Amino acid sequence: MASTSVSRVVPASPERVWSLIGGFHALPDWLPFIPESSPLEGGRARRLRTPEGDVIVERMVAFSEAERHYAYAILEAPFPVSGYVSDLRVHAVPGRREVAEVVWSGRFVPDGAGEAEVVELFTGIYRDGLEALHGTLTG
Repeated sequence: MASTSVSRVVPASPERVWSLIGGFHALPDWLPFIPESSPLEGGRARRLRTPEGDVIVERMVAFSEAERHYAYAILEAPFPVSGYVSDLRVHAVPGRREVAEVVWSGRFVPDGAGEAEVVELFTGIYRDGLEALHGTLTG
């Protein structure tokens, strides 16, 4: 199993960041490469659409409002992986109430591609996503 993780300090309190990204269907609010999220299974799953028309279906597997995190599994996607589970977390930065650290991580089994290639793919997605979040918070 392969894994990757990206973290970014963003210019907003943990509460503000979580209020923006903590909703399972909130990706279109801060992530430009996911402009559409439709709830499935009573809201426990989501169908995402990319600007290119690709479809990604994900199911929430863990959620904690108090700990400001959720985890999800990919059920259907155009990515060369199986067994994908990801976690999105917001942490307080000690002594700095006006910023938060966001950590986006995932683990997966490469399927039809090399491990380095797939790790690079998801590292880029997480990095670009957290950069977009930073831009949303400062824009």
